Amino acid sequence: MNAQLPLVLRWPAHQRLAGFVPGANALALELVRRLASEPDAPWLYLGGVLGSGRSHLLVAACAAAQAAGRSAQYLPLARVPDVTLALRGCGGSAVLAIDDVDVIAGRPAAEQALFDLYNRCRSDGAALLFAASAPPAQLGIALPDLVSRLAACTQLTLKPLNEAQRRALLRDRARQRGLELDEAVLDWLFTRRKRDLGTLLEWLERIDRASLASQRRVTVPFVRALGD
Repeated sequence: MNAQLPLVLRWPAHQRLAGFVPGANALALELVRRLASEPDAPWLYLGGVLGSGRSHLLVAACAAAQAAGRSAQYLPLARVPDVTLALRGCGGSAVLAIDDVDVIAGRPAAEQALFDLYNRCRSDGAALLFAASAPPAQLGIALPDLVSRLAACTQLTLKPLNEAQRRALLRDRARQRGLELDEAVLDWLFTRRKRDLGTLLEWLERIDRASLASQRRVTVPFVRALGD
């Protein structure tokens, strides 16, 4: 593996299949679990808006694969400096999770690199798991053969948790950290901050650090004082 590629090899502890709250996405969770552990499982393409859990599932799939004794790589295309180089250097693992496929649309070299990676993985017997904001035909990819390859995967559209489920998840994650988030704090977060789960969990991390540092109870004034 090229050491310069930003492939995530240590999976954040909170991004595990056991920690994924499926809501309406129980089938997606089950198929990702199969792909991580079973060599003959179908390849997957997960579509979904920001906060629908697609990155969580991709990272969790890699962690589950490694726990099962299979090598894995996670490549978040939106976070790499050279997408084409990253795709050409990726491979050699039993499971590859390619996030943010949207990034390659309209970039011929990157589209060709992903097409070549797809074919290499098929030849090598590796498993591919893709994620993007929309189905393959709606991404604006100009390479027809790549669109057809992506569309040949089992496609699932992830649905974000509703507000009640997100509130329950935040309370549960806070309790795991020894924090209590009352309804007033949750109301403030849901009215003053973006409501997608990723942003809310980032705020929980921020609140936890500040609470530990100050040894103060979490209240609305305390959270408000953390700023933007």
